[in-house]
Amino acid sequence: MNIGIRGHDIEKLPLEELVEVIANKGLKGVQLALAKSFDFNTDNGSLSPGMAHYIGSAFRDKNIQIAVLGCYINMIHPDMDERRKALDRFKEHVRYARDFGCSIVGTETGNVNAEISYTEENFKEEPFLEVVESVRELVQEAEKFGVIVGVEAGVNHPIYSSKVMRRLLDTIDSNNLQVILDPVNLLTAETYKNQDEIIQEAFELLGDRLAILHAKDFIIEDGKLKFAPVGKGLLNYDLVMKLLKEKKPFINILMEDTQEPYIDGSMDYLKEKYESN
Repeated sequence: MNIGIRGHDIEKLPLEELVEVIANKGLKGVQLALAKSFDFNTDNGSLSPGMAHYIGSAFRDKNIQIAVLGCYINMIHPDMDERRKALDRFKEHVRYARDFGCSIVGTETGNVNAEISYTEENFKEEPFLEVVESVRELVQEAEKFGVIVGVEAGVNHPIYSSKVMRRLLDTIDSNNLQVILDPVNLLTAETYKNQDEIIQEAFELLGDRLAILHAKDFIIEDGKLKFAPVGKGLLNYDLVMKLLKEKKPFINILMEDTQEPYIDGSMDYLKEKYESN
């Protein structure tokens, strides 16, 4: 199994210490969001082959794969200047991804609002078409550099279901566009009891383009779905692992929203579920 973690789910540490902690856990991969993991300048225009090689070498020396460069942007920001900055930031990550030793730059699809609060306006046709325009631009850049744009769906985003994600894939029609699947992000407090059907649909519609699996869990509290560490919630990991073994052996499984003191136990849980299915 290729089990990894988001770098910023570990406490913020200097690069060498962060790598040491991840390696000592026996983790094999990392999703690295530069601005969230490090204190040095990672603003637009700050990346270089030297920086990328320096960071990438530290992970490679401990046999840890930078599986995803996280560059989660609001690609449909209502302020066109802010949208341009976001797209340019992502494209900068694309250009230097290979120097990090990474082939995937990942993002969600954003929000019609400038702030984080989401809205049903995201589910209309216009936001979808704006996502298509932005993703097409990012994919065109990725094609030049032999890099993959990894897009993650979420129930509050313009790409809010597996069906809509499949529509995006078919519309862009480039193998440089692949899927980051987080099953929990496809569930709500109203739909979680149908999770088996939703998970099956995700693998049926997206399995051929599935590049990364995000692993977290969820609970229902006060009628709301809340994230939880892996193995501490209601997600049917028996089904997820069965489908992964059948369709995507050795895929990067990156734990998310799983922090200390749960990391070791969550790793053991994933291994047990994988081996028993």
